[in-house]
Amino acid sequence: MSPASSANDATPAWGDVAPGPGGRPHFQAQLKALEDRALGGLDLVVQQLDRTVESLAHQDIELAEMVIADDDLIDGRYMEVHQAILSLLALQAPVAGDLRLVAALLHVLKALERMGDQCVNIAKVIPLSGREPPVRQDVLDRLLRMGTCARAETVQCKAAFATRDVDLAEDLVRQDREINRLNREIFRLALEIGDDPDTREWAMHMILVARALERIGDNAVDIGEQVVFVVTGLFSEFSDSSHLMGPQPPQTP
Repeated sequence: MSPASSANDATPAWGDVAPGPGGRPHFQAQLKALEDRALGGLDLVVQQLDRTVESLAHQDIELAEMVIADDDLIDGRYMEVHQAILSLLALQAPVAGDLRLVAALLHVLKALERMGDQCVNIAKVIPLSGREPPVRQDVLDRLLRMGTCARAETVQCKAAFATRDVDLAEDLVRQDREINRLNREIFRLALEIGDDPDTREWAMHMILVARALERIGDNAVDIGEQVVFVVTGLFSEFSDSSHLMGPQPPQTP
């Protein structure tokens, strides 16, 4: 069995909905199965993030190593669904809303793969300061709060995409502001940490952790932007929790 599937996974894999005759209803079933598999990848991200934050809270090096090893699950899901989408495009010709959904799913896949990579980046940092690092509790508390916010954003972006809820998607920016605020605070505290070299080294590592958590939040917001694209057909970059920027002009080569 590939790492992207498991016996307990109730969502059908691509092999269960292989392309074939049947017209548009069959195509819609295929597309829905692909969406379920893609959004299920966000559940894998949440699991990884939970273990990452726990390993950070307890300086659990063994748990951090498990996070690194299990990144194959997210990579496997990415490759599975990405290949299935390419196969669907080769055999069908989606238009209008269906084509928007296909494009958005490709974006979701890339975002969740990056979120998994950020969990791995954090897990790789954890052992660098040893098993009993000189932890500053004020910095650690803010990091754990960032982890909680990043988890909430990941859950919310999945719900917004699944329900096509634009308001829920826009609300991600409100939560992302909190992550950004905490990231700035951690950077400031790290600079003011004092002269002890071990503590300063630990603080520098925690700046990297904060940056990775901040990027997870950014990717959740990116998925929220795809909700607007699927619903309206226009790509708009979130600039504020209460409004969107206008449609972006195409990039010149």
